[in-house]
Amino acid sequence: MKGKKSPGQWKFAFDPIAAVAHLRQADPGLAELIARQGPFDLELRPVRSIFEALLRSIVYQQLHGRAAEAIHGRVLAELRKVGPVSPKTLARVPDERLRAAGLSAGKLRAIRDLGEKSLSGVIPTLAQARKMDEAELTGRLTAVRGIGPWTVHMLMIFYLGHANVMPTGDYAIRAAFRRLYRKRKDPTPAHILKHARKWEPYRSVASWYLWRSLDTKT
Repeated sequence: MKGKKSPGQWKFAFDPIAAVAHLRQADPGLAELIARQGPFDLELRPVRSIFEALLRSIVYQQLHGRAAEAIHGRVLAELRKVGPVSPKTLARVPDERLRAAGLSAGKLRAIRDLGEKSLSGVIPTLAQARKMDEAELTGRLTAVRGIGPWTVHMLMIFYLGHANVMPTGDYAIRAAFRRLYRKRKDPTPAHILKHARKWEPYRSVASWYLWRSLDTKT
């Protein structure tokens, strides 16, 4: 089982069937959740470059889905008036046109910083990112204004298909963990990381099941 192919899209960097089998054997509590939720059917999001993925992430920050989608679409339209979506194209679009597309002043500064760091080589290509471990990729991408570890974790799981990411900074992960293991208090990141040792090297898959558990009543 692999991620479905589409232009610029990675296959999973692991075997999902083997990952689920490992998790079921390693953690009885998670095994019960997997049985309720069913197969691991995450499809990786198409992406042509790390630049494009981070551009989308910045636009979507602190906005509801439809509003963010509309602004993102207008920003891409402005770039495409000049050429293909790229750091070089971004550099040729005036600030006033990006602000008119709906970007706040803060997001405009973040996107400009993204463009500059992409052109200077701080932001890796897709091929380079695929070979980097979490620490190296996080260090490179969080150099961009407005990009934190959570954004990097989401990119690694949903775009690059990395196997062993554990986004303890995600509120939904903490809420799902608390519910699954019947904790009285919200678990700390350290507590989750300690428990998640048994999930290695497939913590991304375990995280996906935790997210899914909040979408259902089971």
